[in-house]
Amino acid sequence: MSHDFDTTILNHVSHRPWPMAQTPWVMTQTWHDLLFAHWRIDPSLLRPKVPPPFELDLFDREAWIGIVPFRMSNVGPRGVASLPWVSEFPELNVRTYVRVGDRPGVYFFSLDAGSALAVRAARFLLNLPYFAAAMNVTASGTEIAYESRRLDNEQAELRADYGPVGAVFEAAEGALEYFLTERYCLYHVTRHGTPYRMEIHHPSWPLQRAQAEIRRNGMAAASGLTLDDAPPLLHFVKRQDVVAWAPTRLRQA
Repeated sequence: MSHDFDTTILNHVSHRPWPMAQTPWVMTQTWHDLLFAHWRIDPSLLRPKVPPPFELDLFDREAWIGIVPFRMSNVGPRGVASLPWVSEFPELNVRTYVRVGDRPGVYFFSLDAGSALAVRAARFLLNLPYFAAAMNVTASGTEIAYESRRLDNEQAELRADYGPVGAVFEAAEGALEYFLTERYCLYHVTRHGTPYRMEIHHPSWPLQRAQAEIRRNGMAAASGLTLDDAPPLLHFVKRQDVVAWAPTRLRQA
């Protein structure tokens, strides 16, 4: 497998809401055929599910839940070549939006992956809620058929067909699409409950409107969340190259 990570992304920083971290980044990832599917949710229902150190980040006083299926390649430490069955696998995230101070970020309720090694590593190193899943992703032209079922909870399942509609665009600052996608860190807590921030960098998102047929979706329910019956807001991204830094522990108030 060739390592085709695009290192020129490090030269594109003008779009960032704050400067890149000055310490060396530690890993690469490339995200492919990604669907952002978003639902509004009452903040009062979400607040008990998010650790207290993290403030809910709202858009027009509304909270959002994102379910994000994609596949990854080029996953690995800085300077290490990609390896078959190690550096490439599907992933499926359930997330919401939080902030600490002036830095908005992402909080993950779950991350399902088709790699048992990745699941073990992320749980051990980052205490992230990763789960092993049986996953299959196939492409037919621009259409993606995505299937995932968590190995220890068959209700945590997603079956969907999706694809792009229309031209690529960049979200304007202040728009809902910008709020939901242009985020340059994740937040979580250690095993001892200490909050941390993990910085990332990528170019601005090359978004497309999307269409999707979601035949089965138990992902939010598996995290104790209930989605309303309204159609989700959908966006597609063909590819995004990403670097990440080691986590930084945060002071607690």
